[in-house]
Amino acid sequence: MLRAVLIIGGTVLLAWLALTLIMALGQNRLVFLPHIPGRELDATPEARDLVYEDVELETRDGVRLHGWWLPHAEPRGSLLFLHGNAGNISHRLDSLEIFHQLGVSVLIIDYRGYGRSEGSPSEPGVYKDAEAALAWLQAEQGVSAEELILFGRSLGAAVAARTAAEHGARGLIVESAFTSAPDLGAELYPFLPVRLLARLELDTRAAVGRVDAPTLVVHSRQDDIVPFHHGEALYQAAAEPVGLLELRGDHNTGFLVSRDDYMAGLDDFLDRLP
Repeated sequence: MLRAVLIIGGTVLLAWLALTLIMALGQNRLVFLPHIPGRELDATPEARDLVYEDVELETRDGVRLHGWWLPHAEPRGSLLFLHGNAGNISHRLDSLEIFHQLGVSVLIIDYRGYGRSEGSPSEPGVYKDAEAALAWLQAEQGVSAEELILFGRSLGAAVAARTAAEHGARGLIVESAFTSAPDLGAELYPFLPVRLLARLELDTRAAVGRVDAPTLVVHSRQDDIVPFHHGEALYQAAAEPVGLLELRGDHNTGFLVSRDDYMAGLDDFLDRLP
């Protein structure tokens, strides 16, 4: 009996140590998922009758990125779209269509290692990727950071918030965002010492408090990946003026399930921007 208990205990301990080692050494692969569902582009904005241009950017560390520029004939503003941790720009056509209907010109990029972009993703890397997008907008479209609306969904919200805090923005929208990678990881893996092992920060909460621009926090109470209390915490942390737009639906489809309310909330936010 004792032997069986020791064997089971030893097996559990080894499994825990293995998971801890994976968490310690493989954080980038756990967080950045460019191969899910795949790096190939499934479609282009043409599938939604949207006019677009292929864009190639180069970051300050020499990585070439791919993106799309979707100009609007009568724009009420320009927006940089920073997507989540999985998929690529071709999986964001619903959002691109919504922003076009709202009258916004959009630049959407794939981070390094995603879609047709070169390199491998990392936290410092995705911040450089956003900076390259800012530089392209300034050089090619005459849009400065202070004139730009920054939009980030999920992981992209951390990138958008930091970019707005460091470079300025006309407005910031953070959707389905976590407060920080360690905060979310500790909730998802309560049996692991996530905070001790964390090498990624992606600290959205710290960044939103430094943003000197109107901020809109968008989150669903039914979010099945990032609990709603993360959105509430970001709303409390953001500098004024800040709004909270509540959605229905899960992490990936809330903006579609709540499409009418979502579009009305974004439209109101855009109307209030200076």
